[in-house]
Amino acid sequence: MGAPEQTLAVLFADVAGSTRLYEQLGDAKALSTIDQCLALVREASSGHGGRVVKTIGDEAMVVFPSSEQAVNAAGEIQLRMNDLVHEHTVRISFRIGVHCGAAIEAEDGDVFGDSVNVAARMVALAKSGQVILTASTADELSPELRGKVREVDVMTVKGKDKDIAIMELVWLDSAELTTLTTRPKIRVARLQLMHGTREIDMGPGAAAVSIGRDAQSDVVIADRLASRQHARIERRRDKFVVIDQSSNGTFVTIEGEPEVQLRREEMMLRESGHISFGHAYEADPVETVVFNYIAGDA
Repeated sequence: MGAPEQTLAVLFADVAGSTRLYEQLGDAKALSTIDQCLALVREASSGHGGRVVKTIGDEAMVVFPSSEQAVNAAGEIQLRMNDLVHEHTVRISFRIGVHCGAAIEAEDGDVFGDSVNVAARMVALAKSGQVILTASTADELSPELRGKVREVDVMTVKGKDKDIAIMELVWLDSAELTTLTTRPKIRVARLQLMHGTREIDMGPGAAAVSIGRDAQSDVVIADRLASRQHARIERRRDKFVVIDQSSNGTFVTIEGEPEVQLRREEMMLRESGHISFGHAYEADPVETVVFNYIAGDA
């Protein structure tokens, strides 16, 4: 019987600029500095009920019973790191990502699940010195702590049906912080695809469509010039991009414009047009995907 699912707040803390550390300090001193940073994470987290699950290189993964504890720990980590940086001749800082959600804790103490995946995505988005968290995590915070969080973006996260708002913890009081005059809003744009007589509607619940000769593709192309996993169309907020993954290229035509060949590249789809796989549209207009972009309201 597997471990039961529970709700945990997951924090990833990554030492920004670690490559530069090794170049400027040498291996031994850089490793000692990173160990000092990770020890700081462990100490600050434990004071807020956190448990370090693992450290991988210059990154630590910590779990907390609640969002409040995780975000408080994130702020303390950054404040302590801000003090620590003055002891070093090179610039070091943390990038931190936090998300609270479903998780499974294994017998060996490792943690898996949605909260881990999304928190990892948050730390990847964070810049040096930032704490980035999801809006759902921020919604669980106390009014006092919630007042230190601001919305900075809206984005598409792989595996999520809906776009999510991305928040930043303002952990350092400073008059130099940029004031956000407007908040990004989620737009409900959609992309309509037509392959033969089949229609596919890429609305808010459709993150990606795979295209290729492989029978497991969402759109199967019966053309030997097409690769088995030829291309993907991904939704990114209110935009859609086609990504070529093929050997022979993907040919995209926006209505009224010249055809463009993609070779391991991507292109934003707008207005309407058609896509051919492995050859130009004129060579064989049958195995073609027709698209129509419908902009949403703010």
